[in-house]
Amino acid sequence: DGKIYDAYVIYPKNPTSEANFVEYFVYQIMPDILENKFGYKLCIYGRDIYPGEDAASAIEKRMQKSRRLIILLTHQLINSKEDAYDQHIALYNALIQNDTKVILLEMETIGTYGKLQESLRFIIKQQGTIKWKEEHTVHPQSPSSKFWKQVRYHMPLTRRSS
Repeated sequence: DGKIYDAYVIYPKNPTSEANFVEYFVYQIMPDILENKFGYKLCIYGRDIYPGEDAASAIEKRMQKSRRLIILLTHQLINSKEDAYDQHIALYNALIQNDTKVILLEMETIGTYGKLQESLRFIIKQQGTIKWKEEHTVHPQSPSSKFWKQVRYHMPLTRRSS
């Protein structure tokens, strides 16, 4: 299908105390579970998009080469305006062009979805979110947890499944 990545990961990018766990999750836990244990290939901004690359076009190209979009929902992502570019492109591709499936990971309790942009609310209404529960933080590397099973259910089939 011409895709290089199984999923492009969208997450809040300004370091705050709450983002520290999210960054740890994005750079350590997700690659450990999804790449090392299950053989998926993720595209993570800051790891797979290089300094000096035009960020906007790099983001767009990587998303087009990804089978899924994983959006980590946090209060920071919802309330942030400056990080919204990749999110807007992702949602445009998913909803308008209808060529990429979106997986929403609710990393903290969002509560009402009223503050979310309409496109995100539409996706949540269609398919819901996968909620990261506090008990997962005790054993985040357990690939057999309900959370990771739900994530894998929405991921494309891997060529080398385990």
